[in-house]
Amino acid sequence: MIFNFRIVSDEVDNFKREIQIDATATFLDLKKAICECVGYDATQMSSFFLCDRNWEKEKEITFEDMGVDDDQDVWLMDESVLSDFIEDEGQKLLYVFDYITERMFFIEMTQLVTGRSLKDPLCTLSLGTPPPETVDLEEFDAKVDAKHASNVSDLDEDFYGADSYNEDEFDAQGFDEMTFDD
Repeated sequence: MIFNFRIVSDEVDNFKREIQIDATATFLDLKKAICECVGYDATQMSSFFLCDRNWEKEKEITFEDMGVDDDQDVWLMDESVLSDFIEDEGQKLLYVFDYITERMFFIEMTQLVTGRSLKDPLCTLSLGTPPPETVDLEEFDAKVDAKHASNVSDLDEDFYGADSYNEDEFDAQGFDEMTFDD
């Protein structure tokens, strides 16, 4: 059985990769295939997250056991077979390649091909330039600060300190134009 994965980024328009990989491969094999087709270092810390239909994280499959939470199950990439976690077309995953800035790829399993197998993963589509693997933290912080400032520019200094909510002070039009990041 072969899985076909589509990979996109929220940082770069017109970036897309598609990878075909055997269902018996591990998440480490998938990580290496992704890193190879985008030119990233496959030895860097990273994690896959299985997500629900709304991209909410459910299970983490990590490169190394960080021993952070002993109460939680730990799935390691080199021990986790894709077909044990992915069953249906449309399965969504996040591949976090930069922990410090929470940068990631959005991945969807788009096609399940039965009756066939692949020895090695194959990049079947390569469009656009991937985002840089790492970013300058000062530049990243400046972008976050600028985005935050533009999102709250309509709020006056009394907004956060008000003892009561006054519906007349709420600017619905300004609110619709704001964007919120998790």
